[in-house]
Amino acid sequence: MWSNGATTANTRIPVIAPARGPLWGRHCPKCQGLARAKWLEQRKAELLPTDYFHVVFTLPEPIAAIAFFNKEAVYEILFRVTAQTLLTIAADPKRLGVTLGFFCVLHSWGQNLHFHPHLHCVIPGGGLSADERHWIAGRRRFFLPVRVLSRLFRRLFLAAWRKLNAAGKLQFFGDLQLLHAPQAFTDYLAPLRRREWVVYAKPPFGGPQHVIEYLGRYTPRVAISNRRLLALENGGVSFAWKDYREAGKAKVMTVSAEEFIRRFLPHALPSGLQRIRYYGFLANCHRARKIVLCRRLLATPCSDLLPTPSDCRDFFQALTARTQRHCPQCGIGILAGIPFQPPGRDPVALRMDSS
Repeated sequence: MWSNGATTANTRIPVIAPARGPLWGRHCPKCQGLARAKWLEQRKAELLPTDYFHVVFTLPEPIAAIAFFNKEAVYEILFRVTAQTLLTIAADPKRLGVTLGFFCVLHSWGQNLHFHPHLHCVIPGGGLSADERHWIAGRRRFFLPVRVLSRLFRRLFLAAWRKLNAAGKLQFFGDLQLLHAPQAFTDYLAPLRRREWVVYAKPPFGGPQHVIEYLGRYTPRVAISNRRLLALENGGVSFAWKDYREAGKAKVMTVSAEEFIRRFLPHALPSGLQRIRYYGFLANCHRARKIVLCRRLLATPCSDLLPTPSDCRDFFQALTARTQRHCPQCGIGILAGIPFQPPGRDPVALRMDSS
């Protein structure tokens, strides 16, 4: 897994080298190169001709402290509650009233390799109507209200968290051992019910091609790539990182080799846990069929998009109710402008004559 890499007079550049075995195969950037390329090709074949949004769900630090010792149970809740939050809010008739399709990617690290579990969700900017006969698009610059998402996410997660603890499936170590007492656990969660949980919705991607560019950077990947590893000397590892508290300023951090390994190891996933999952009309059970349906609805002929006669009549009645342009002769009829084209005249020549 670990190699000294290139050696110069004063510096050895560390490299995470390919390793064998079920544990490290999917946590090595070398081993994941081919898997990432294959996964990206599969996603390219599933892109829809619409805007895509990027939504991030993050666990608060007090929850992350417990999740550190209960990764498998907490990750399962995080995936389930995130999907339930997005599907519920999107299906609300007051919002979009649609069935979404999206995938979530689990990241458990920050730039400094500290434990920071969060989910990246990539979501088409619309969804299928309840009868699956229409594609309903969301607003161009606005997807779903993040405050509404945040509060439902908080409520659902805390409810699932309490059930998990009541079933005795949470483990507590170190300073958190006191949480074995039910009242202590309740008191620990009390402040979390009043604070806002971070749900961040980024602006939409520039198009499907930008989605692929994003996916190539973020999924699948491991906690740190080889290009960020700068040096291994005097028992210390130097790596590049971005400090988002200072607007993403590029910095270099040097830690001992033992500390580097201590930071890296917690991001190894529990055996068998899937880090990328699909929901809604992108769920594995019906993804191929629903993608064909979505593309057909998004490519609806223009004639099907034209308003019906009843729609025109309703619009005209609403318009005339506001303007009230009555006939000056009878005072009853409504004046309406009607375009007139003399028979036999070329429309282009007619516009040139009128100009």
